Order: sequence, then structure tokens, then C-alpha cells
Amino acid sequence: PSSAAPQQPPAAAVPGASPAHQLSYTARRNLAAAAVGGRKVTHPGKAILAGGIAGGIEICITFPTEYVKTQLQLDERANPPRYRGIGDCVKLTVQDHGLRGLYRGLSSLLYGSIPKSAVRFGTFEMLSNPMRDATGRLDNTRSLLCGLGAGVAEAILVVCPMETVKVKMIHDQCSLRPRYRGFFHGVSEIIREQGVRGTYQGLTATVLKQGTNQAIRFYVMNLLRNWYKGDDPRKEMHPIVTAMFGATAGAASVFGNTPLDVVKTRMQGLEAHRYKNTADCAFQILKHEGPQAFYKGTVPRLGRVCLDVAIVFVIYEEVVKLLNDVWKTQ
Repeated sequence: PSSAAPQQPPAAAVPGASPAHQLSYTARRNLAAAAVGGRKVTHPGKAILAGGIAGGIEICITFPTEYVKTQLQLDERANPPRYRGIGDCVKLTVQDHGLRGLYRGLSSLLYGSIPKSAVRFGTFEMLSNPMRDATGRLDNTRSLLCGLGAGVAEAILVVCPMETVKVKMIHDQCSLRPRYRGFFHGVSEIIREQGVRGTYQGLTATVLKQGTNQAIRFYVMNLLRNWYKGDDPRKEMHPIVTAMFGATAGAASVFGNTPLDVVKTRMQGLEAHRYKNTADCAFQILKHEGPQAFYKGTVPRLGRVCLDVAIVFVIYEEVVKLLNDVWKTQ
């Protein structure tokens, strides 16, 4: 007789179980195996908390680059443009408003970045956990779909109203007589004049932008992670490696969807009434400013996004590790 330990019966062999129960049992077996044999699946609650913390820290570090990017995108050639480039934008902003001017609109992003990242990572984990194999590995195609779902969710629930308020406040600063005295005053004025709908300008462009953004980022990040770990799902990733992979994923998303970001910004500005819809906005930009206008603000956005995605993924992974030590989940 063989001395080998008896093998457990496959999940489908559970006696007396219905097909639906067999499927549920198989999913639980896969998740349990993943927790032991490879990358631990992350409880959605931990993902929401870790994502919120990561988003709040990241935006405080990188906001000046977002400010410059938005100003350059709003600076239309037909006006003529006020800024000659990134350095000139920074110089004039500090000259007119001091260093604090580079943080104008931060509050709207800070209030939004925490729930945005929480929704993003929470949704991604909820969608991806059932799709992982018995080692916790997620294939690249499924990571693309899960990232798309996470991006659409954050666009509708958080990003669109947050970005609309941010763009209006930055645009307002360019006016001879700024009207908004702060975040809450700006929000109240926008709602008073335009209703809640006024905070959802450019929703279609935002959904397209965020959906493709996160689809590209999670796809590239998962692709690099799978390549790095190879056949050893237990292999740990050093934070520096995570940061490098995150920066690469961020760069890929910038080159992939900056045109959508430009259209979204115009649709959320104070002069959005000039455009009939998202398609008309894109057509007007192409007609009056040329195709190169779709890549306005690419350099400052590239710097910000690479740093953003690197920071977020590193902080997220480290916070999840800490939560795993103090918050025990199945």
C-alpha cells in the first residue's frame, strides 16, 4: 500500500450538493487556496480602507503638477495663450498668488481622492477575487476588465463631481474677479446656479477617461506583477519594484488617454456651455486648435501620474500588509 497521504476529493465531488452549491464551494476553495499558496486575496473592506489612506497621502504630494496640467489645458490658443509653458505657468502663478496658488483647488481633490481610491480598490478587489485561480493569480485579460469596472465606478460615484468642482475653481482663479472664496462656497454657488447637475458636467468624458485609465493601469500592473513572480506566486515584491511597476502603468495610461482627459477638462470648465456634448467638444478642439491640442498638459500630467500611481500602489500594498496583521478575515 502507498504511504502517501490521502488526497482530498475535488470540490465537485461533495456528496448531495446542488450544482449552485458546488460552484460556491469551488469558489471558496479557490480563495482559501490562494490565501495559503500565493498572493493573498484582499478583503474588500481592507481594500477600501487602504485605498482611501493611499489616495489622501498621494494627492497632498502631487497636487501642484495637477494644477499646472489643468491650467495648460484650459489655456486655449485662440485667446491667445497666457502661458508659454510649464515653467512660465508656475512662475506666473507664484508671482500672482504665492506658493499657495499652486494648491488652489486642493481641497476639492482631497475631499474626493480619499473616497475615489477607496471605491477604485474596493471595486477592483470585489470584481477580481472570484476570478483568481487557486494560487491567487489573476490573468491579464480579467485584470483589464476589473480595472475598467473600477474606473467606471469611481467616475460615477466620485470623480465626475470632484473634477468638475476642481476645474471650475482653477478656472475661476484666472478670472479678473474670482467668485469662489473656497471649496464649500464654490460648491454652494455651482449648485445654486446650475443645480446638482452642474457638478456632473462631462460625465460621459469622465467615464471614458477613468474607465480606460484604470483598465490600462491595472492591466499593466498585473502584467508586470505576473512577469516578476513567474511560477512562484509566493515571491514578495519590494516597495521599490512596486513603485517602478506603478510608474510604468501610470505612464501607459497617460499616453493612452490624455486626449480624453483634455476633452473632459474642457467639458467641466466655466465655458463648457460652448459645447453641445462630448463629441462636439472634441470636434471643436480639433477644428480650431489642431490635433496637438489633445496632448496639452501631457508633460506635467506624465510627471504627476507616474508619481501618483507609484505612490498609491506602494502605500496601498503596505497598508494592506499592516491590516492583515491586525484585521483577521477569511
